[in-house]
Amino acid sequence: MQIEFNVNLYSIKVGLMEIVNKVKESGLIQKDLAEYKPKLPFVHIDLSEQLWQGLILKEKDFRQWLKDTDWSTYDGKAVWVNCSTDAIVPAWAYMLVISKLTERDIPAIVGTKEDLEKMLIKKAIEKEDLSNYQNAKIIVKGCSDIQAIEFAMSEFVAHFQKAASSIMFGEPCSTVPVYKRKKV
Repeated sequence: MQIEFNVNLYSIKVGLMEIVNKVKESGLIQKDLAEYKPKLPFVHIDLSEQLWQGLILKEKDFRQWLKDTDWSTYDGKAVWVNCSTDAIVPAWAYMLVISKLTERDIPAIVGTKEDLEKMLIKKAIEKEDLSNYQNAKIIVKGCSDIQAIEFAMSEFVAHFQKAASSIMFGEPCSTVPVYKRKKV
């Protein structure tokens, strides 16, 4: 009995019978949304810590805090900015913090940790060069290790639909059609 394994061709020969990976030969591209998962650690800036008596933001004190803060401590991280109390913080305060972070090319958002994660997922998906997926048949892996999975899937479809001929969800043996380009 002859047994031959060829990993590069994804085929197995057992005696006279050859088992071929038909999914690989079909040209289907399987994508795992986990590849768009943010890799940076997340950090929170809570503006409530800059409020006078927990109620009011004093512009002079706030500007001094901005000046004294070592913004380099946020390098290599992603930042979400908000106020954890019910105090009313003027919009310009958020703008100033985001401006400081932007000067250092630190990804930041005013909102929640989930908002930050969604922003980073969207940016990662939009970086994909669609020329590699012209008329491709894409399967989005069903089980993926990523937060905000519905958001990631929606952003994926919105971006890749511009190039792909079809997008499916699931595993190659059991897919749900999501998008198919109409024939002209």
